[in-house]
Amino acid sequence: MHMLSRFLRSLCVLVALGFTGMVQAADEREYVLGPGDIVRITVFQNPDLTTEARVSEKGTLTFPLLGTVSVGGKSTSAAETEIATRLRDGGFVRQPQVNVLPVQIRGNQVSVLGQVNRPGRFPLETANLRLSDMIATAGGISGAGADVVIFIGVRNGKQVRREIDLPLLFLSGDTANDITMAAGDIIYVHRAPMFYIYGEVNRPGAFRLERGMSVMQGLASGGGTTSRGTTRGLRIHRRMPDGSLKVVEPGLDDLLRTDDVIYVKESLF
Repeated sequence: MHMLSRFLRSLCVLVALGFTGMVQAADEREYVLGPGDIVRITVFQNPDLTTEARVSEKGTLTFPLLGTVSVGGKSTSAAETEIATRLRDGGFVRQPQVNVLPVQIRGNQVSVLGQVNRPGRFPLETANLRLSDMIATAGGISGAGADVVIFIGVRNGKQVRREIDLPLLFLSGDTANDITMAAGDIIYVHRAPMFYIYGEVNRPGAFRLERGMSVMQGLASGGGTTSRGTTRGLRIHRRMPDGSLKVVEPGLDDLLRTDDVIYVKESLF
């Protein structure tokens, strides 16, 4: 019986800890109020105190009996606690049960720009939203978008700019670069690197340059050479770091670079 009692006590502790963890996780996901947000505040059994207010640029709103209340940067539950405490301490309501419901979310927004399917500004509807969450909200990266995205924001009062390789982020399993978003952050997805083929190929034109793509793979993207074309004497017009243009004779296993132009000439035989 003693062992059974100890087991039951341990089980209760584990359940309690698990419940606490769930509550903490829920709190971390709670929306944080910001300037421009419009909220509806209700007090149980006090309909005359029901208020719809806008959070000012200073992070405050006006509530009956209390006047100015600071809610900016606080979660909805923290704002509820703040209002309830002041109502109780002021002797206005004995046991206030306050509910704060965001009606319009405008304060905490992130801009997602460039090559995504739905560029625009999106609200941080919950806390701890990450960069990948915001890209998903914007409809994901379009077919013309690059794998590396640019993040710009302010952290600890300093401007931060980072280039983040999204495929590597998930393939490596290291999500440290999946940055937690904050109001005012900007995510920019640039156009994917391209290369070009012309001459005796079946589909001349511009193509997306995949990482580690060889000249042979590039030719395959263009449908291969025509019956008159040859892989002998291939030429690549390549822009060098100093801006000069260089013509190189590549091997089929050589790697292509951004903006390379491949010329496939006609066979003489």
